[in-house]
Amino acid sequence: MTKALSTAHEKIARYERWRFQIFAVTWIAYAGFYFTRQAFSVAKLGILEDPVLSTTLTKSTLANLDAVYLSAYAFGQFVWGSVSDRYGPRIVVLGGLAISAVATLFMGLLPALVFLLPLMIVQGLSQSTGWSGTLKNMSQFFSIGERGRVLGLWSTNYAFGGLVAAPVLGWFAYSLFDSWRAAFTTGAVIVAAVFVVVLVFQRNSPQDVGLPPIEDYHPPTEIAPLATESAVAEPTMSVRETFSVVIKDRMVMTLGAAYFLLKPARYAILLWGPVIVAERLQNADNFVAITVPIAFGVAGVCAPILIGRISDKVFKARRIPACVLSLVALTAVLALFTPLTAAGNVWIMVGVLAVIGLTIYGADAMISCVSAVDFGTSKHAGAASGIINGCGSIGAIFGGLLPGYLDTTTLFYGFAAAAFLAMLLLMPHWNRMPAAV
Repeated sequence: MTKALSTAHEKIARYERWRFQIFAVTWIAYAGFYFTRQAFSVAKLGILEDPVLSTTLTKSTLANLDAVYLSAYAFGQFVWGSVSDRYGPRIVVLGGLAISAVATLFMGLLPALVFLLPLMIVQGLSQSTGWSGTLKNMSQFFSIGERGRVLGLWSTNYAFGGLVAAPVLGWFAYSLFDSWRAAFTTGAVIVAAVFVVVLVFQRNSPQDVGLPPIEDYHPPTEIAPLATESAVAEPTMSVRETFSVVIKDRMVMTLGAAYFLLKPARYAILLWGPVIVAERLQNADNFVAITVPIAFGVAGVCAPILIGRISDKVFKARRIPACVLSLVALTAVLALFTPLTAAGNVWIMVGVLAVIGLTIYGADAMISCVSAVDFGTSKHAGAASGIINGCGSIGAIFGGLLPGYLDTTTLFYGFAAAAFLAMLLLMPHWNRMPAAV
């Protein structure tokens, strides 16, 4: 009896160690992707000031390149989620990190339009491996009853990545080396280091390290002792079969439609934040324009933690109410962006971006992370998160493209209308609960 209890405790301790390790390595992996994703955004300021490059790489051309990147990113989202379900996230995420680092390095070396166009396509496809792959990995180690708070904390990775990557790359590019090309080189080196971390410490599932599946370790209805036997394995679906099953799910597609409407605003600030700030604060230098949007990222780091706990504790694992409330607040602050920032006050700009970050990242985390895994279930988490994020990434194309063509007032009123429509789409599902698997 004593020996059996000792063995069970050892298995529990080992399981918890692996859960912590997978949480950490997938968090680092997705945050790391932002150092190659943000390199082009940081380099834009230098490119637009370059007397030679700015004649061909104009503001509208850079916007078109963003749209190309985001189109490839959206396409990849629909593909890699199902591939992660079928073959495991390890090969998908490692491949994405490696290719992203190489493509970013060449973007700094070959900044002509003829080279940037294919490199942006490659970058988009490689970046799209990250979200569905890492979420699939997390779904294998964490059960539905704990995902709100766990994934709320975990999904701070993309807010943190967006928060830290731009000022770090900006410091290397404009303060240390005084060259926008350094943004690309620095991003590539950092992501190469992240590749090594994932290669050494990541595993696809508990079964890969001799442990039972999460459904046995944490049954949906209660926290039970570690089971001695795992559930009977179901036949593995092909990539096409997995995609077909998930895309027919009405709730998954509703979340995808809402995410399509939400994503443009976040990506406009992510990809064009320094340019938007420079236009609204006309006396700001390049480094100030890069650092002011940090407020957007800081609030974004806090938002998923807060909304994840609210959805678990206040709404009893219902994800939609917390999302709807975030969208209501987001609609209001986006509609007020232009009048609030009209005075050109830097601290008002910081405050407005912080509120936008808090509300947009809160809704974003609920839709693309917690709800995607919950409604997709652990079996189809990769495909569900891929499809939902694919829909969002189609919307993100407009976030990258429209700032190059529209004035700020029109842009933010449009984002406010889109957030309002997303809220209307989700309200009928206020009490909807996912299957407990």
